[in-house]
Amino acid sequence: MTLTNREIADTFETVADMLQIKGEIIHRVLSYRRAGESIRELPRDLHVIASEGKLTEIPGIGDTLAAKIKEMLETGKLEFYERLTHEVPPGLVAIMRINGVGPKKAKLFWEQLNITTLQELEAAARGGKLRDLAGMGAKSELKVIEGIEALARQTGRFSLGIALPAAQGILDQLLTVPGAIEGAIAGSIRRGKPTIGDVDLLVASDDATPIMDKFVHMENVARILGHGPTKSSVELLNGLQVDVRVLEKARWGTALNYFTGSQAHNIHMRELALEKGYSLNEHAFSPVDKDKNIIEDAPKILCATEEEVYAMVDLAFVPPELREDTGEIEAAKAGKLPNLITIADMQADLHMHTTWSDGVLSVREMAEAAKRRGRKYIVITDHSHSLGIANGLSVERLLEQQKEVRLVDSMMKPDFRVFHGTEMDINADGGLDFPDEILAQLDFVIASLHVSLRQERPQIMQRLLSAISNPHVDMIGHPRAQYIPDREPVDADMDAVFEAAKKHGKVLEINANPRRLDLEAQYVRRAVELDIPLSINTDAHAEDHMDLMPYGILTARRGWAEAKNIINTWPVERFIEWTTGK
Repeated sequence: MTLTNREIADTFETVADMLQIKGEIIHRVLSYRRAGESIRELPRDLHVIASEGKLTEIPGIGDTLAAKIKEMLETGKLEFYERLTHEVPPGLVAIMRINGVGPKKAKLFWEQLNITTLQELEAAARGGKLRDLAGMGAKSELKVIEGIEALARQTGRFSLGIALPAAQGILDQLLTVPGAIEGAIAGSIRRGKPTIGDVDLLVASDDATPIMDKFVHMENVARILGHGPTKSSVELLNGLQVDVRVLEKARWGTALNYFTGSQAHNIHMRELALEKGYSLNEHAFSPVDKDKNIIEDAPKILCATEEEVYAMVDLAFVPPELREDTGEIEAAKAGKLPNLITIADMQADLHMHTTWSDGVLSVREMAEAAKRRGRKYIVITDHSHSLGIANGLSVERLLEQQKEVRLVDSMMKPDFRVFHGTEMDINADGGLDFPDEILAQLDFVIASLHVSLRQERPQIMQRLLSAISNPHVDMIGHPRAQYIPDREPVDADMDAVFEAAKKHGKVLEINANPRRLDLEAQYVRRAVELDIPLSINTDAHAEDHMDLMPYGILTARRGWAEAKNIINTWPVERFIEWTTGK
């Protein structure tokens, strides 16, 4: 049996979940989980990489995991996984996919009621058999039922973090074909949507045949869904569908605009074109008569750039991230489009983890990695002690870590600065992990929700508002605690969150990890309207996580954010002045 990249990634991630249910140390769990994520995002077939002897060049893959990959490639199975299934029923992994059901509850259901499948759990919940278990109750039982129903509604969409690298890798290869003039990723990826249904790629060329042939024969193609003269579709090894269209350069602008979307934006653009006497589609502007019918023998207007498309309807160029028909056309008409933030504006990363908690690099190594990426300063923000699964820091360890941070800072300044902070848990009862006198010694304090995420809105809001009102808390990390696509956001009253953040001068985070992208764009836009300070951070646990910053930038741009709205665009002097003058 030949396994695909996706199947091997699934196996590693399942092993991670099973180890977590067993109660294994977090670093062992994370090693399998990171390996699964790396494999899922690979643009190449693992069989080819293995044949080249380069498995250990994959991020997160050492000799031990490389040997396990080889075993799966050669035998179609993993002995370690088979042994684990005798200790932990694999069906418990599916149960962990339910919102609010983690490894502890999955293990509880198994040990107390011998529940090992979703079907058994649903039957038990609907039969009222969960409420009497320790830590449960009628409300918790209802949330399990709601979680099972939500799981059934999941659409199978891919996260932007999987779709964008896959799309870029394919496009880069197609642009090496002789005759390829220009290429672009279109669709919802170009607009920066957090989840993607399929991928749309455009290539400008006068000869489509070699591009189509190159595309359908790429090594990460699992199935050819269609192979035409100017359009082809395939399914990749990871299950993602990709469509490629080849067109002449003279029609590039209208085609890119049309296939970028959104549908609502396109409809509005067509309405503007009709007002000017034209029908607009992906090919051209076509003159119409008084009844809005296309005049077939009239010359069409082709647009080689998107700027020409917008100029035809008297608009300034609208950035792709704004094209949702939520006011961007009116803003373009009035000359009031925002000057959107770019990656070049970013001076710092204010949220990251080291080996002190659940990261893989030291303080110095994280600082050097950030400096290589052009950052001017960072804040080390390891987890607090309540998040035991992440090796969170006690007060004593936090103060010991501060000595190391100060030492690294002294070694790297003045060219680069390293500040000390924490990502502190907002506990289930609304309390915070560290007392005020300890928080006062830190440069930057993040408070985040990590546990009891299925609480009712009053409890969630009490926790958030308590943290926001604490004078030592600077920022609320990933405020809605979502994890795409596995976990829905907490039930929070975001209007109340915004009101409190505004009142207390607190920062709200845009977490750049594509599994979070939290705040999402619609909330970013509201924060911008209210002039609430925002921060885009990678929440890095490893060096390559720092390269996730562009996803946060995309999300901020979708929310109409400018550099002035983001505090880590500040020079270090302003950041120091702000943190010391709170």
